[in-house]
Amino acid sequence: MSSNPFLKQIKSRSEELLPELIQIRRHLHAHPELSFEEKETSAYISARLHALGIKHQTGIAGYGITGMLDSGKPGKTIALRADMDALPIQETNEVEYKSVNDGIMHACGHDVHSTCLLGALQVLNENKDHWTGKVQFVFQPGEEKLPGGASLMINAGIFEETKPDAIFGLHVFNPLRVGTAGFRAGMYMASSDELYIRVKGKGGHGAIPELTIDPVPIAAQIISSLQTLASRSAKPTTPTVLSIGKIVANGATNVIPDEVYMEGTFRTLDENWRIKAHEHIRRICTETASAYGAECEIRIESGYPCLINDENSTAKAIQTAQFMLGEEHVKALDIRMASEDFAFYSQLIPACFFRLGTGNPDKNRTANVHTSGFDIDENALATGAALMAGIVVDY
Repeated sequence: MSSNPFLKQIKSRSEELLPELIQIRRHLHAHPELSFEEKETSAYISARLHALGIKHQTGIAGYGITGMLDSGKPGKTIALRADMDALPIQETNEVEYKSVNDGIMHACGHDVHSTCLLGALQVLNENKDHWTGKVQFVFQPGEEKLPGGASLMINAGIFEETKPDAIFGLHVFNPLRVGTAGFRAGMYMASSDELYIRVKGKGGHGAIPELTIDPVPIAAQIISSLQTLASRSAKPTTPTVLSIGKIVANGATNVIPDEVYMEGTFRTLDENWRIKAHEHIRRICTETASAYGAECEIRIESGYPCLINDENSTAKAIQTAQFMLGEEHVKALDIRMASEDFAFYSQLIPACFFRLGTGNPDKNRTANVHTSGFDIDENALATGAALMAGIVVDY
């Protein structure tokens, strides 16, 4: 466990900043913007950085922001990342900071992430005598939408001048109570690919099926066959999920349609298996359709890769968190089949993506992310800022 006494001062200072952090978070929450449309969000964060006297660049990969906070002493370069975009959800919370933008909501906590990073930068900027090296900060657009703002910021060259020794990011997690944090080393979150499938047959009267090539049972057969991908083609030790979430036949009670259109998702925690699975998916779709005299068009849109938490960086972060929060407040996490574009960073740099406890049943803060009633216990803002700053200092 860490024994750096300055970590306690970081925690104390972050708690002193809590009223200001709440103000920042509530402003961001009330003014959400969709992926790659974060113009005002970016401008607000930039203004806060200017007020702190922290130099930065804007307009990266759209509305992204990055900069380098230098302690003035030689040492490692650590990157901290927060995302800024919101979701197309109508908020149902009746709070004073409720979204004023119709149909848009910070239902995934990116307002919290950005606030925590701003708080961490303020603490680090005030205390340059207590740490060495540099901190590259990344406020990223478009986490919720392919191709992911992380990939675009990397392609824009944010790490070309100085490649960080490690990168850290946090994410809200209401299943964990406020004042806690969760970590998992190694494979943590799944890759995510989008499936678009069109089965082309020959429509006709529902009472004369022999004159048709009915795409509906063919599509049903394809769906059933695709489920064997996880049960019979993947290793039992490799988590694999394939779900079809949209089916459009568009016939009628007595009309067999010409085609059936389907959409779905494929997720796994093994990049090599991911590539092979794409081949299996294509073959199942095309050959099943062909066997019944139909055709099938299949498009697989590759999304985010697997998120791998570096063993060493994660171990260091756990030690910091245990010292700052107490061992009993640092939890072990299970793997998740959800995906995150932070994974692009983890493929390039030793990375640690961890969960910030934001839930509190006593305050009715239990709703899951991506729901209209999601909200947090705002005391978590101080914890998140302290952890991000503390991880930098300890590293």
